[in-house]
Amino acid sequence: MGTRNYEGRRFDRQEVRATLDILSLEEALQININNKAFTVTMRTPGDDAFLVRGLLHSEGILTDASYIPDIQLRKERHKSAITIAELSVPMDQLGVNYNNSRSLLSVTSCGICGKTELDELSSCEESLDPGQSIDIEVLHNLFDQMKEAQHNFQKSGGTHAAMAFTIDGEALCAKEDIGRHNAVDKVVGQLIMEGNLDRASCLTVSGRISYEIVIKAFKAGMPFLAAVSAPSSLAVDYAKELGISLFAFCRDGRATCYANPQNILNEKASLKPIT
Repeated sequence: MGTRNYEGRRFDRQEVRATLDILSLEEALQININNKAFTVTMRTPGDDAFLVRGLLHSEGILTDASYIPDIQLRKERHKSAITIAELSVPMDQLGVNYNNSRSLLSVTSCGICGKTELDELSSCEESLDPGQSIDIEVLHNLFDQMKEAQHNFQKSGGTHAAMAFTIDGEALCAKEDIGRHNAVDKVVGQLIMEGNLDRASCLTVSGRISYEIVIKAFKAGMPFLAAVSAPSSLAVDYAKELGISLFAFCRDGRATCYANPQNILNEKASLKPIT
């Protein structure tokens, strides 16, 4: 359960009344690799094994998507609850980024806190070539499916969602978390651990798109990325470079593509000039 009831006082003009609201949980998850602390991330509890696997994939720590490590979870309580994820990983399974990594604190608002160099986020790999196009009508339907899967959001209004689909709009998995990047990592982790990463082409997110979300989509090999809200300038720049078709403001039957529109079916059929 990713929510908890909290008491409060609601002020409405001259009226004050007691209220009992459902809020999204935020707790710490510490990841240890081979008995050494790797990172601490703040997240909504639940699907922690998926979160760990997805995060380590995005960070370039475990680059072999066919490798499924044993993840042992235990919960400790000091001043607040913290979950420890213990992994024993053979050295030949650890990517080069493991030796170059630092201990870092990743909070719910940012997926790359603790990074010391922006260059560490870029990649020398070739850009994605989807080899396929997406139907804009299929894209609109994806958000209807994601909305139905946002069970915690419907209770608390405090979680983000991410969802993965095939190019034809078949739902593969959906996750929620108080952090946008955590929801994406949970999705990627489940795709890896269930052997579905190669089937995933489209990633939808409920909030805005910043460049770390683009990087995660690229690392997962998903060439179509779409969001309910706005993209950042750097997200668009990265998407153009990495071959990702980036859509934003996807709501009420509308969507704006800011990168690689050539991968949309019939995108030039009724194109009107900027006025």
